[in-house]
Amino acid sequence: MSDIDLQSIVDELAERLRRSVAIDDPSIRLLVASRHFGDEDPQRVSSVLNRSVDPAVADRIFALGIARWSAPGRVDLEGALPRLCAPVRCNGMLLGYLWLIDKEGEFTDRETTAAAEAAATAGALLYRRLLLHERSKARQEGILRELVSPDLAVRVQAVEDLRAEQLFGDDCTQFTVLAVQCRIAQTPSAPQQVAFEAAIEDGVRTVGDDVALMVANRSRAWILLVRQRPPAKALVDSVADRITSRFRGLTDDRARLVFGLGGTVGRLDAVVTSYQQALLAARAALLLPGIGELARWGELGPYELLLKLPLDDLLGTSPVPALVALEKEDNHQVLIGTLTEFFDHGGNIQRTADSLSVHRATLYQRLKRVEQITGCNFDNGDDRLMLHLGLKLRAIATAYRDHFGG
Repeated sequence: MSDIDLQSIVDELAERLRRSVAIDDPSIRLLVASRHFGDEDPQRVSSVLNRSVDPAVADRIFALGIARWSAPGRVDLEGALPRLCAPVRCNGMLLGYLWLIDKEGEFTDRETTAAAEAAATAGALLYRRLLLHERSKARQEGILRELVSPDLAVRVQAVEDLRAEQLFGDDCTQFTVLAVQCRIAQTPSAPQQVAFEAAIEDGVRTVGDDVALMVANRSRAWILLVRQRPPAKALVDSVADRITSRFRGLTDDRARLVFGLGGTVGRLDAVVTSYQQALLAARAALLLPGIGELARWGELGPYELLLKLPLDDLLGTSPVPALVALEKEDNHQVLIGTLTEFFDHGGNIQRTADSLSVHRATLYQRLKRVEQITGCNFDNGDDRLMLHLGLKLRAIATAYRDHFGG
């Protein structure tokens, strides 16, 4: 089915009834609209211009229960003309809404019946398009999963299959993976899963003329950006912001998404590298809030090495003896905090003292106490490295336990 088929439905109904007609998707985003007959109101004009209605208005409409309607009904909203809303369904699935605007106060039985028939026709067409879309999407997702398989032979075949799909031109030779993860430890509910996938699809649509392919699975997803050059920071930020905004709009303000951007590679058979980097970057954003909600591979410093450790090894090596001894003597975490700031400021005494809001003499006293407890010497490079990496391991291990328990 093409958009012109759906357009013809609203145009024919509009001419027959001499009323403007519009069809929205289930999120009340405009799909098609007819010409107006002098019956448009500010709400319709805004919908046509913005391809959607204001979120607050959408909430008021959904509060009327239209998502459960099986027959046309009247919608009255303050500040807008009365509307007839005919749910667009097929095989029991809600696919959208058909709208008529009324300037005169009542819809006749003939108009209601005509709207219901047009909605049924639109439902059949949208259902057919949905099936085709889902088949194509499933095919592409299957290939993408194989593209990052641990099995080299599977990846080689996936490269051939993806090229056979002819989804992008020969000049699109820059591939970058953006990973997305929902920050919830438990298995997400069905509505959360639907909201998550819908948000990812919304983000993919912001990419514009370039190709963006997606894979979504419960609370994790990844997007393959295919471009002629590495994606600009503004583009990545825009995609992440759109996904976050859409997800929060469909769930609640407590929901949080994190993102990880892998490095850009120049060959399809190297996408697995960008994918692995993106997952690790997303894990860093998930576990270490100081990094922010979007972590970029290449900007994570020592965490890029530590996050590659198997979880059992990471948790097993995180209790560095010197730091364990320090924790036992440091009931209020003052010395641990001081040591962390010291390393974060490159060992610069003045900047560390300023950050901690203490006198330099106080800082020297604390560092001397750390040396006494740990048996380490800050003049020894190996001791410094051991303590610094130990703190990073400790931070990751603590975040794992806080997030996943145990």
